[in-house]
Amino acid sequence: MSVSGCYASLARMLDYPENKDTILAACGSVSGFFRERRIGPPPDPFAEFVEASTLSRLQEEYVATFDFNPAVAPYLGHHLYGDDRKKGAYLIRLKQEFGRHGFLPSGCELPDHLPLVLEFLARLAERREDGARRSFLSECVLPGMERLSAGFSVRAESPWKSVVDATRILCAADACAREEETPC
Repeated sequence: MSVSGCYASLARMLDYPENKDTILAACGSVSGFFRERRIGPPPDPFAEFVEASTLSRLQEEYVATFDFNPAVAPYLGHHLYGDDRKKGAYLIRLKQEFGRHGFLPSGCELPDHLPLVLEFLARLAERREDGARRSFLSECVLPGMERLSAGFSVRAESPWKSVVDATRILCAADACAREEETPC
């Protein structure tokens, strides 16, 4: 699997659950990528939770985790700026980056929604825009990911914790890969 595929799979794992088989396939892909590249622990606890759960249970747990707990909301701007006016500038910057690279998000999520950001990173990786991706990671993604991951300290039992940790690890490894190296 490529780094692009790993970002796309993580996006599916962190989005509202619609199809259990799709999530399980994404889990397998991410776990394989992490083992192959030896970049950190794969999100196996999440895969085990998905396997043992019904789709309705996944949806209930998703809402309980992300929608009712601001400490782990899947919006990077929230973790960086809260309700400060600076968040508006951050959202505009994300939209500008999306447009600069021809990324047209589907749906109506805010541009800082983590699955949407991961889809954008997948596109940059697919198009081999490594410099732009690494800059975007360092400036726009990692600071928010660090805070989101820290927010899970109060929800350590959440099955999504291992996915958020895996996302943070991948983003950090990808951001620091040198240009002449293969990503991650």
